[in-house]
Amino acid sequence: MDSTPSDEAAAWCVLMRAPGVGCQTLNTLLVGGMPATQVLAQPPASLPVALRDYLRAPDWPGAEADMRWLEQTRNFLLRITDPGYPALLRELPSPPSALFLHGDPDLLGLPQLAIVGSRNPSTGGRRTAGEFAGFLAASGLIVASGLATGIDAAAHRGALDADGLTLAVTGTGLDRVYPARNRALAHDIAMNGLLVSEFPCGTPPLPGNFPRRNRILAGLSLGTLVVEAATQSGSLITARLAAEAGREVFAIPGSIHNPLARGCHALIRDGAKLVETGQHVLEELAPLLHEAGFSPHALPAAAEPVAAPMDPQHRELLDAMGYDPVTTDELVARTGFAAAEVSSILLLLELQGDVSSSAGGQFTRLENRPK
Repeated sequence: MDSTPSDEAAAWCVLMRAPGVGCQTLNTLLVGGMPATQVLAQPPASLPVALRDYLRAPDWPGAEADMRWLEQTRNFLLRITDPGYPALLRELPSPPSALFLHGDPDLLGLPQLAIVGSRNPSTGGRRTAGEFAGFLAASGLIVASGLATGIDAAAHRGALDADGLTLAVTGTGLDRVYPARNRALAHDIAMNGLLVSEFPCGTPPLPGNFPRRNRILAGLSLGTLVVEAATQSGSLITARLAAEAGREVFAIPGSIHNPLARGCHALIRDGAKLVETGQHVLEELAPLLHEAGFSPHALPAAAEPVAAPMDPQHRELLDAMGYDPVTTDELVARTGFAAAEVSSILLLLELQGDVSSSAGGQFTRLENRPK
């Protein structure tokens, strides 16, 4: 693994920038074959046409940008030929030829769980992702995700808030952050975890990059947990890739009326394991963790929360809500309360964390108060 530029690292950077040349071609050429410097100096006649054409005028300016990036603190290039390359990632049909890393590279050798989901989750979904991530990170697992808005960001932040470790696989070069609103989060991950990308410096967030990112995320992890996902969500791609790689797939169920639960329900129908707590995930992963020589940290038993008695009207409205999204008008009809009274109670319940509001003027009950 290179943390400072070298001729061989520079040659790898040049080859990784070859357009139209996939990982399988580079891996076949470089794993157990000739050094990258020799490929550049004496291109074999057997090279694919696209690679031969590229090597007539390789992207040295781009490779030089990569090498300047490697000169910076805590930046590394991990090649598939390096001893520290993750064994789980090697099992993929087309593992990345090399990874750019920013942060602590030792995290790649520790057990990871990917947590993914919608970019536009419900308030409850975002909170669930943070709670699961916090529990699993406090147990010693590395929480991996994709640095996207929504569930990804909540998972990363939940792990960090629990003083745990988190890893982000990105769909751009590591010299940029996408989305830009997650810049502070990316900084915190780099300081307390690891940023990973197979894309060279300057790579923009092209749509085709994210399925490639997802395969790395699934490949690095023992399992993938989907928190909220619509039926066409990219998170289902990550889950499918995890299943194809022989990894565990977990899904958290939701309301049958919630469109963001339908992707999770589809996964469960297809064989994903339904989980309701972080402990369920640890129990399912126990054989794999034992095989890896990993023992989850023992966590102190959580004390039962003690809440102040709830106002009877607040309790009546909360009971009338059930656990499916509901509108103010529906609550007026169910309770007989005036519309202004319902709106006032909902505001107070939301401030207390008992209710969340969502687009379309709907409200959802959150299960966080003792019965």
